[in-house]
Amino acid sequence: MKRLGITQRVENITAYSERRDCLDQRWSVLADELGYIPIPLPNISNKSVSKLLDSLQLDAIILSGGNSITQLNPTAIDVAPERDAFEIALIDEGSKRVIPILGVCRGMQMINLYYGGQLSTIKGHVAVQHKLNIAPDYSEYILETVNSYHNWAIKLSDLAPDLIPIASDEQGNIEAFIYKTQAMLGIMWHPERELPFKQQDIKLIKKFLL
Repeated sequence: MKRLGITQRVENITAYSERRDCLDQRWSVLADELGYIPIPLPNISNKSVSKLLDSLQLDAIILSGGNSITQLNPTAIDVAPERDAFEIALIDEGSKRVIPILGVCRGMQMINLYYGGQLSTIKGHVAVQHKLNIAPDYSEYILETVNSYHNWAIKLSDLAPDLIPIASDEQGNIEAFIYKTQAMLGIMWHPERELPFKQQDIKLIKKFLL
């Protein structure tokens, strides 16, 4: 089976004086549904990312959700600068190696920032569902209504130049994009949190990862 690297959130466990890398078990279930072996990626030094990819020989990468991005909100209690640095290096090295990359929620935000885009705060998008406007070429791959768990949005004017929007919310904020020249997809909703998984999500992810 192919190997799917999945980045992990950082949790600060004060009772044990530990910072832990964590991954929702639903990601492993989704990876199996996609036909991949899930490999949780540790938030190691960005200087070691090249060696990590040499060793793991990943076929695809998912940048998962969780943790506030430090440059957007440095005072947030869940920031993880070490994760930010790791994921920036992972996007950089992964794109050089032409490894397919999927960014989910925070992961989508990281991709946009990496390529020169920006983000804005948004209200009413946490633990809700909302409708999407979908590009015609992707109508069979994206649900009209998706879940939402984010406080930051990407306005069309703030989308990085090399990214192409394929779905937006009713206010025009970008909810999904692709990269112009390689297999890279960003989605703002969480496919792993659906029970059961949505077949459109499976089709969309397979379209870019396989």
